[in-house]
Amino acid sequence: MPVLPDLPYAFDALEPHFDSRTMEIHHDRHHAAYTSKLNAALEGTDFENTSIPAVLSMLDKLPESKQNAVRNNGGGYVNHNLFWEILGPNCGGSPKGNIGTEIDNNFGSFDNFKQKFSDAAATRFGSGWVWLVLKSDLTLDVYSTPNQDSPYMTCDTPILGLDVWEHAYYLNYQNRRPDYVNAFWNVVNWERADSIFKEAKEDLDKTAC
Repeated sequence: MPVLPDLPYAFDALEPHFDSRTMEIHHDRHHAAYTSKLNAALEGTDFENTSIPAVLSMLDKLPESKQNAVRNNGGGYVNHNLFWEILGPNCGGSPKGNIGTEIDNNFGSFDNFKQKFSDAAATRFGSGWVWLVLKSDLTLDVYSTPNQDSPYMTCDTPILGLDVWEHAYYLNYQNRRPDYVNAFWNVVNWERADSIFKEAKEDLDKTAC
C-alpha cells in the first residue's frame, strides 16, 4: 500500500524561493491526506499491491464507486512524490546530460522550453499541474492538467512537474502565481530529472499501457 515518503531535504532547504511553512503544510498535511485517502479507496480491491502509476493508467478497471477517489487521491499521491524529488537546494540553472540535449532537440532551446512551461503554468485555470512528459514515441511534451490528474492517466511519463494549486504557494506569493513559477526555476533538481528521464526511457511499459 502507498506510503508517504519523507522529504529528501529540510523544510527550509528551498528558501527563499519556497518557504519552510508552506513546505511543511504541503507535505505533512496535503500529501499525507492524499496518501491516507488513496489507501482507503484501494482497500478491498484487487489493486492494493499494484503500483499507483499502473492503477492510474487503467482506472476503468476499478469498481466504479472507487474510480473518482483513486483518480483524485492517486493522482495527488504520485504527483507530489515526483514534485519533492525534482526539487532541491543549490539547484536550478540549465539542464545538463541527456535531458538537456532532449529539451534542445524537442523545443529548440532551453529558453523556448522554459517559456512554454511557464506559460502553461500561468494560464492553467484554477488548480492543477504543469508537466514535462516523455511520450510513448520517445518525444518530450509540455502540457497542464486539471486538479490532481496525472500524465499516467494518458500513458505519458512525467519527468518534471509543477504544482499550481494555491496551497503550493499562497502563503508566500498570494495571487502572484507567475512569481512562484519564476522561483521554481531556482530549485529544479536537473540531475534527478535526468535520471528520471533515463529510467522512463528504459521502462516505457511500466504504466501497463
